[in-house]
Amino acid sequence: MSSQIKMMMRYFFLFLALLANTFVFAQEISGQQLLEKAIAFHDPEDNWATFKGKMLIEMENPKGSQRTTVVEMKLPDNYFKTTVTKDNYTVESELDNGECTLKLNGSTSIYPKIKDSMNISCDRAKMMKNYYTYLYGLPMKLKDPGTLIADKVIKKTFKGKEYLVLKATYEKEVGNDTWYFYFDPKTYAMEVYQFFHDESKNDGEYILLSEMITVNGIKIPKVRKWYYNKGDVFLATDNLRKANTID
Repeated sequence: MSSQIKMMMRYFFLFLALLANTFVFAQEISGQQLLEKAIAFHDPEDNWATFKGKMLIEMENPKGSQRTTVVEMKLPDNYFKTTVTKDNYTVESELDNGECTLKLNGSTSIYPKIKDSMNISCDRAKMMKNYYTYLYGLPMKLKDPGTLIADKVIKKTFKGKEYLVLKATYEKEVGNDTWYFYFDPKTYAMEVYQFFHDESKNDGEYILLSEMITVNGIKIPKVRKWYYNKGDVFLATDNLRKANTID
């Protein structure tokens, strides 16, 4: 056998060994184990449950003007508030242990027609509370009741990078969407998440996460770029400009 053939066979068997190791690694780690590793990266001191913080988020999209949102949340106190500024108005929505307060440009006196046209309501305030605590509390929020974590971990290449992918679905009372969370296989940092209303239709969106800011010991992505799954159409960018703890 020539030395060239021996070399080719050596590389071939090396490739098979690497492929086997990759397959075994992806199979050996369960969904719950991957989630625990990801939480250990993002929240190593287990601080999310007692999180008290204030965040300044700027949203930019190609079809509208910039929107600035200040989010204040005190999870132990059941307190949540958003202050949204866009164009010439500022809307404050506060939920303080079940009590809802709404303001438009500093006033609680808001005409019903204006409330309807601008979608200012306590239901909207509660929805935004769920939205921000979920997205900015990931991956820790995947431990919430009603979340169903798939045992099988998928290994997938997305945008040129290989990830360990965690699938999450929800009990009917919680939600109907299917979510996928993409973690760096070395650090277990969350770098992408994706959801589908109906996966067979390739609907829904994916969000690319980059950079990190640490608040109260928790690593939170600074930049979130939103795209439609279908056609990779860009939607908007959320920039976390500032974040700090509050009393």
